[in-house]
Amino acid sequence: MRRVSTSELIPGMITAEDVYNYSNQLILPKGLILNDKTITKLAFYSILQIKIEDVVPEEIQSEEIQPETSHNLSYAEKILENPGFLKFRAEFEKDVEHFKTSVNDVIEKNSPLSLDRLINHALNLSKLGSAYPNIFDMLHCMREYDDATYVHCMNVALICNVFAKWLRMDESQIYLATASGLLHDIGKTRIPDTIIKKVGKLTASEYDLIKTHPQEGYRLLQNSHLDPQILNAVLMHHERCDGSGYPFGLPGSKISTYAKLVSIADVYDAMTSARIYRGPLCPFKAIALFESEGLQKYDTHFIMTFLENVVNTYLLNNVRLSNGITGQIVFINKSKLSAPTVQTSNGFLDLSIHPDITIEALI
Repeated sequence: MRRVSTSELIPGMITAEDVYNYSNQLILPKGLILNDKTITKLAFYSILQIKIEDVVPEEIQSEEIQPETSHNLSYAEKILENPGFLKFRAEFEKDVEHFKTSVNDVIEKNSPLSLDRLINHALNLSKLGSAYPNIFDMLHCMREYDDATYVHCMNVALICNVFAKWLRMDESQIYLATASGLLHDIGKTRIPDTIIKKVGKLTASEYDLIKTHPQEGYRLLQNSHLDPQILNAVLMHHERCDGSGYPFGLPGSKISTYAKLVSIADVYDAMTSARIYRGPLCPFKAIALFESEGLQKYDTHFIMTFLENVVNTYLLNNVRLSNGITGQIVFINKSKLSAPTVQTSNGFLDLSIHPDITIEALI
C-alpha cells in the first residue's frame, strides 16, 4: 500500500484502510474502489491523503476515466472558444501573479500588505466576469496552473464576491467577503513545499503541520491592520457548524459569518476543480454531495442560498444523464436541487422522482 494525496487520486484506485474525518466518523471503508463521487467526497471532508492499494484494475480505469474526459472536454471547449473567456483569462493570470508577488513580499521582505490594491484586482476581475453568462464555468476551465494555492485563493475570492451578492450583502460586506476569500489559504505559504507537494506517505507530524495553515495564516496577517472579521475567516474557514471541523472544532454559533461563507466557496471550488484524468467535475455532483451530507455542516441559510443560485446558473444547459440520454434542464426542483427536470427527445424527465438517474456531465 502507499499514501496518496487526495488531489492525485484517480478512479479505480482501491482504499487500503478505513478513512475517517476529523470527528472520527467513517467516510469511506477499506477495499472501496474509488470513483469520481467518492474522490469528491474526500475533498468535501477536507481529507488530505489516504492509503491505497498498489494495484489499480485497468478495466475500471478505462471504463470510468475515458467517457468522463471526452464529455467534459466538449463542454469546456465551448467556453474556451468564447472571446469573453479569453479576455477574462488574461486578466485573471495577471491578477494571480500580482497577488503572488504581493504575498511573497509580505513573507520574505516584511512589506506591508496593501489589501485595497489586492481587492481592487479581484473586484475588477469580478466585474469583468459578470459581463458573461457564467463566471463559474470560466473558473472551472482554468485549472492548469502550478501555483495552486494562489489560483485557488483568487477563485474563492471571486466565488465569495458573487455569493455575497446572492446573500444581498451591502458593498462593505461584499468587500469583506471578497477579502476573506482571497486571503483564506494564505497560511499554506508557510508550509514547506516538500510537505504540501509530497507524494509519499506523510508522517504524523507533517500531517498535523498541514492542518495548521489556518493558524499560520492568522499569524501572518494579524499585524497587517486587517478587519478582525477577515482574520477570523482565515482562522475558521475549516470549522463546520456541526463541530466536525478544525482547528478548534467550533459549533456554528462560534464560527464567524465570513468564515461560514468562505467555507462553502472553498469546498465548492475544490470539488469542481479539474484533475489530471478529467475535466472539471459536473457541478450537479458537487451539489448532490452538499445536499446529502452538508446541510448540517454549513449555515443553513448560506448553503441553501448558494446552492439555489448555483443551480439556476445552469438552467437551459444541455446535459448527459447517467442512463446515456441527453437533454436540456428546463425546471429546477427546489426540494431536490441536484435533480432538476430535463427535457429529452422522449419528453420531460423529473430526476427528483427518478433517484437512479443523475446528471453526469454538462455538454
